[in-house]
Amino acid sequence: MLNHTRETIQELLAQQGYITDPQIVMSVFLSIQLQKPLLIEGPAGVGKTEIAKVMARALNTDLIRLQCYEGLDASHALYEWNYQRQLLHLKLLEVTGRQANENGSLAEQEKDLFSDTFLLKRPLLQAITHHKAPVLLIDEVDRADEEFESFLLEVLSDWQITIPEIGTIRATHIPHVVVTGNRVRELSEALRRRCLYVYIDYPDYDKELRIVREKVPGIDTALAEQICAFMRELRQLRLEKTPGIAETLDWALALSSLHFTHLDKSLIEETLGVVLKDWKDIRQTQLSLSELYERAGIVSKFDNL
Repeated sequence: MLNHTRETIQELLAQQGYITDPQIVMSVFLSIQLQKPLLIEGPAGVGKTEIAKVMARALNTDLIRLQCYEGLDASHALYEWNYQRQLLHLKLLEVTGRQANENGSLAEQEKDLFSDTFLLKRPLLQAITHHKAPVLLIDEVDRADEEFESFLLEVLSDWQITIPEIGTIRATHIPHVVVTGNRVRELSEALRRRCLYVYIDYPDYDKELRIVREKVPGIDTALAEQICAFMRELRQLRLEKTPGIAETLDWALALSSLHFTHLDKSLIEETLGVVLKDWKDIRQTQLSLSELYERAGIVSKFDNL
């Protein structure tokens, strides 16, 4: 893959149905060429995680995902010992009456107890020991605390992990790393310097329309245009949870599957829960419907206004 050009990468992404732009293509290209993590920030639901999924399919490799959350520590990201299985193993030795001199030395038994058989590989260790370079998605890294971020930075720099009972494990294939963040908190400068960076914002009308047509084949043209126009204006409101592309696609798929061909006032009011996930946002939108219709330029197509 290192010999591919920006054009071939764009073609590979397009083959996977990902509607992209030159900035994203260049970022993915450089990330692969330079073997550097790609840090992607932007609002929720704009397709940050999808880039990692599409990269994995385009590169014909596996996607390994580390979902970050508050309180995430190294053991849950790296490895854990299967204590229940270890205890069961010891119990079986005891039941069968196998003594140390019959089953090797105590050191050998301990070595057997702390072997790959009893090792639970978490995402980072899975990525390091994978048989070929996977795509490692470190999702919503800003939800983890700063201590974990520092630990993560060390792993991304050295690509090796030391397990006291086994030793140091080094990566034979450097993973393609995608790190996403929603700007819940500010990331450290050290992590930012380690990565290439791209910011993905809400799409403009034309791009969102292309995405809807690609992801919801068979949708009525007028309905797709009205949905994208309405979403464009809806995002201008000061909402608690501004809807992203994911909500647009959910709405388009729902209305298309019900064979609607255009929007009307009652239909929007009945299906706002597909797009908005906060009752205050729904209430605010209901109070602003007439204005949104007019700003979207589709007021003349609505009934009962």
